[in-house]
Amino acid sequence: MQGGMHFVGYAELAAAVSNAGGLGIITGLTQKTPDKLAAEIDRCKSMTDKPFGVNLTFLPVVDAPDYPGLVQVIIEAGVKVVETAGNNPAEYLPALKDAGVKVIHKCTAVRHALKAQAIGCDAVSVDGFECGGHPGEDDIPNMILLPRAADELEIPFVASGGMADGRSLVAALALGADGMNMGTRFLATQEAPVHEQVKQAIVAASERDTRLIMRPIRNTERVLRNPSVDRVLEIELEKGRDLQFADIAAEVVGVYPRVMLEGKADSGPWSCGMVAGLINDIPSCQALIDRIMAEADELIRSRLANLL
Repeated sequence: MQGGMHFVGYAELAAAVSNAGGLGIITGLTQKTPDKLAAEIDRCKSMTDKPFGVNLTFLPVVDAPDYPGLVQVIIEAGVKVVETAGNNPAEYLPALKDAGVKVIHKCTAVRHALKAQAIGCDAVSVDGFECGGHPGEDDIPNMILLPRAADELEIPFVASGGMADGRSLVAALALGADGMNMGTRFLATQEAPVHEQVKQAIVAASERDTRLIMRPIRNTERVLRNPSVDRVLEIELEKGRDLQFADIAAEVVGVYPRVMLEGKADSGPWSCGMVAGLINDIPSCQALIDRIMAEADELIRSRLANLL
């Protein structure tokens, strides 16, 4: 499964992932309005006849997006999978479920996954501390989080955070997951509609090159280190417990168009997982998924089977 990524999850990438045998995801809030989302869904349909989904992140903001309108567009377009994230999606579940839409909610803790199960989500994406973007505040890595989720959940779940190759898939399955979700790895593909400098920055990075920002205001985000990130961390250190979002707003607001579309990769913080250390090339989505499945098959049939 391809994760929803701001200014990355456009029709080009979603269609390429779905055509390659995965589940592509359009990022709903990148489109901003229901009309634009409807147009992007139509564009994706023109590129693939395979299933794809839409990500809807529910944000705690005063000037909220038109969530009812976005949900209605998804239903009317016949999209059958929605990846939800952020706040509790319970308000919109009845309409989605009545339309036969499967809802996969992103969770960073077992207690959140159990809540998603209780309100009627069909599956969850369990995101470990390694993940790019928002890993939550518990700091539990996937070697612990995934088997804990498997012990507690009755609904299916996919593993997210640190996923990059066939080894990731086999490990996720061994730990109890039903599949895996990849964000950063799909960002570094030929079809990802982002600037080449962003892709090259991921390839050049090691597993030691991400940082956590906004932790003092409990909105932790894992990002690729750059001069802007260092400035944010310096402000956070200086302000300590007195930090307010306004103190770092100049560095973090409006970053994604500059980074992803214009290629100004050092102009602000942008989400990237520790998995960057495992990314050494920029393949097509088809080549990537084929390679993952071949490697997973070889691991299961050869290396693991030979241990018996």
